[in-house]
Amino acid sequence: MFTDGMGVIAMYALTVLLAIPLGKFIAKVYKGDPNAFDFMAPLERLIYRLGGVDPNRQMNWKENLVALVTINLLWFVYGFFMLLFQGSLPLNPDGNPSQTPDLAFNTAISFLVNCNLQHYSGESGLTYLTQTAVIMFFQFVTAATGMAAMVLVFNALRTEVTDKLGNFYVYFVKSITRILLPLSLVVALILAFNGTPASYEGKDSIVTLQGDTVGVSRGPAAGMIAIKQLGTNGGGWFGVNSAHPLENPNYLTNMVEDISIILIPIALVFALGYYINRRRLALVIYGVMTIGFMLLFFPSLFAEISGNPAISQLGVSQPLGSMEGKEIRLGAAASAYWGITTTATSNGSVNAMHDSMTPISGAMQMLDMMINAFYGGVGVGFLNFFVFLIVAVFISGLMVGRTPEFLGRKVEAREMKIASLIAILHPFLILVFTAISSYTLVNMPDADWAVKPGNWLNNPSFHGFSEMLYEYTSSAANNGSGFEGLGDNNFFWNFTCGLVLILGRYLPIVGPVAIAGLLAQKKYVPESSGTLPTDTGTFGLVTFAVIFIIAALSFFPALALGPLAEYFSLK
Repeated sequence: MFTDGMGVIAMYALTVLLAIPLGKFIAKVYKGDPNAFDFMAPLERLIYRLGGVDPNRQMNWKENLVALVTINLLWFVYGFFMLLFQGSLPLNPDGNPSQTPDLAFNTAISFLVNCNLQHYSGESGLTYLTQTAVIMFFQFVTAATGMAAMVLVFNALRTEVTDKLGNFYVYFVKSITRILLPLSLVVALILAFNGTPASYEGKDSIVTLQGDTVGVSRGPAAGMIAIKQLGTNGGGWFGVNSAHPLENPNYLTNMVEDISIILIPIALVFALGYYINRRRLALVIYGVMTIGFMLLFFPSLFAEISGNPAISQLGVSQPLGSMEGKEIRLGAAASAYWGITTTATSNGSVNAMHDSMTPISGAMQMLDMMINAFYGGVGVGFLNFFVFLIVAVFISGLMVGRTPEFLGRKVEAREMKIASLIAILHPFLILVFTAISSYTLVNMPDADWAVKPGNWLNNPSFHGFSEMLYEYTSSAANNGSGFEGLGDNNFFWNFTCGLVLILGRYLPIVGPVAIAGLLAQKKYVPESSGTLPTDTGTFGLVTFAVIFIIAALSFFPALALGPLAEYFSLK
C-alpha cells in the first residue's frame, strides 16, 4: 500500500510541475508572443484561407458565440451521417455494423460536446474510419472549442474597456496546432512504445494464460488514446477503456494517461495568471480547486484501500484493498485516484469499473461531476468556476456593504441573473431527468418498448438508483463515465441523455462568455482601499462555500437515496 500511495503522490506532483511551465507557454500562445511553435504559422494561415476566416478580425461576444455554435452544428451533421453509414464505408476490417439512428444521434452529440458517453463497446461499435475521422477528430475540435471559449473570457478580464473579445477561430486553431497536437504526439509515442496498437490491421488471435484463443481488436489506438486523455474527452478505443491491457499496458502508461487528464486543466489556471498578469488570483483559484479535489479524493482512497465492508464482515482479508472491477497491475490506490481525476474533469475515462467501486467512491465521483468546477474540462472547467466567482463576488459585496466588483468591473443584476441561471441549470437537468427515469421504471416497467424499463437495471434498490443518477450526472457534466450496470443502449436513454448533453454543454459556455462580454464593456475602475480583493485566501474560502452550498447541497437528497444509503446498508 505504501508503494501504491507513493505512486499517487508522484502522479500529482509531476502534474503540477509540468502544469506551471505549460501554463506560461499557453499564455504566450494566446497572447501572440513568440514561442517554440511559431513554425506552425504557415499551416494556420492555410487553414484560415481554406475556411474563409480573417484572423485579424476582432469579434464581440455574440459574434464569437455564433461562430462557436454554427461550426459545432456542422460537425454534428457530419458525425451523425458517418456513424449512420459506417458499416458501408471503408476501413472496416472487422466488419462492424452501422449504428442505429438513436445510437448515432447519441454518439455524435456525446463526442461533439466533449462528453464521450459511450452506449456501445468501442472496438465493436465503431470502425477504424469513424474512430479516426469522427471520434478522434471530435476529440481535438471539442477540446479546442472549450479552450477558445475560455480565452474569450480571459480577454474580458483585462483592464481595457472593449466590446471585442478576440477571434474564436484563431484561438481554436492555435489550441490544436500549438497545444493539443504536440502534447498528443508525445503521449501517443509513449503509449505505442509500451504496447498500445498503432496500425490499421484487423483483429489478431491470441492464446490467453488459461489456454483460450480469443480475437483482440487492434487499430490506430495510441493516437486516439492520447487526445482522449489530454482533451478531457475520455471515450475509449476499447470497450473497457483504460482498464484494457492494450489501452493502458502498465503502470508507466497509467501514470502518463492519468497525468494527462488534469495537466491542461491545471495549466490553464496558471495561464490565466500569466495572461492577465494576476498570478495571485490564479493561485487562489488553483487553491480552491485543489482543496475541493483532495476533499473528494481522500475519502475515495480510504474506502478503496480499506476493502469492501461486506467482504470484511465475512472474515475475508483484503490486503490489496477492494479489488472488484480493478486491474491487479494498477492497484486500488491508483484506481481511486484515476476515478477522482476523471470525474473532477470532464474526462470520463476509467482504469477500473466505477460500478464495482465502494459506495463512498461512487458518491465522491458523482459529487465531483455535480460540482463540475474542481479543475474541470479543458477550458470549460474555468468557465464553470467563473460562474461561481461571479456569485461569490456578488454575495461578498452585499455582505460588506459595497458594490460588487470583479477585477475593476461592477457585477450588476444582469450578470448575476445569467450566473444564477447557469448555476441552477446543472442540478435541474440531473435531478429532473433522474426523476423522469425513476418514474418510468417504477410505473411503466412492462411498457411495450424495444427494451422494457423493467430491464434497464442489473442491480436493484439503492445501487440501481445510483446507476440512473450517475448516467444523467455524467451527461450533464460532459463527463462520459458510467455505472455500467445500466442498460443504456435503447431509445429512451440515447434520446434523453442526448438532450441533457446538449443543454449541459452549450448553455454553460454561452452564459460565462455573455457575462464576460458584458463586463468588458463596463468602465474599468482601478482597485483602491475600498475594493473587495478577490485574490486572497478569505475570498477563496467564500468561493468554496458558494460552490459547496449551490452545487453540493443541491444533490444531497439524491446522494442520500443512492450511494449513501447503499453504504449504510453494508455496515
